[in-house]
Amino acid sequence: MGLDRAYERLTELAVAALHERDPEQLWPLLAAALTGLCGGETLIYKLDDWSEDKGRLGLVPAAAAELDRLGDEALGVLRSGYPFAHHYAAGLGRTPATARQIAGGAWPVSETARVLGDALDLNQVLALPLPGTVAPITGCLVYRSGADFTDDHVRIAERAQPLLAAVEQQRQLLEQWRRLAATAGEPEERAADCALTPRELTVLLLLTDALTADAIGRRLGISARTVHKHIENIYRKLGTRDRLGTVLHAQRLGLVPAPATTTVRGSAIG
Repeated sequence: MGLDRAYERLTELAVAALHERDPEQLWPLLAAALTGLCGGETLIYKLDDWSEDKGRLGLVPAAAAELDRLGDEALGVLRSGYPFAHHYAAGLGRTPATARQIAGGAWPVSETARVLGDALDLNQVLALPLPGTVAPITGCLVYRSGADFTDDHVRIAERAQPLLAAVEQQRQLLEQWRRLAATAGEPEERAADCALTPRELTVLLLLTDALTADAIGRRLGISARTVHKHIENIYRKLGTRDRLGTVLHAQRLGLVPAPATTTVRGSAIG
């Protein structure tokens, strides 16, 4: 796949992710597509602290089947994140890189490479960390056999980083919205009745926090102009005309937390 087509596919993937209502499906959707786009055969993603003995691993289906065959010792070797953990923990940026690029000749003879080869018949790894994170490995590790990942694969990984950040932010906000709105029961059905998209729901949730359009844009990684477009759509779908009225109406509908748990200030940003 050429670079232009890969970039188009990333755009299509971003659109699909922003229309996914189930936050638990966002990373599986992303991971399945990134595996092929980055020239890999399987992929593991990690969204919190990565260590040898704890932390949930997110897996594409192929990786799940393969890792089930590993013992605890071998799995611990992979969890240790060599050579990426030390590289990113040292503050050397969050640019995607391959194990061979970072470790050079030490990579093929490393314990991690041995475990990959013996247990999974893989010998190359590409790290795609989430930008803006501080944990040594938060993001994706893409695996393949044969030759190292190409420069184009690394470029595609770099282009994908903002998408990873946006999807993770969307996941966190949708999960927050689900927790807060669940007290009124069936929040997804109420959102569907109002024809609100998942992205509009996250913007609506942030409106309840009295954030400005600029602040919402920074939080979501989009422009203030795009935020205003989302707000206009929310007003139209809910039949409201300003932010305060929109939040109050959304609270009455059970779309966002009731006043008892949310403080609403009256400065309009629409």
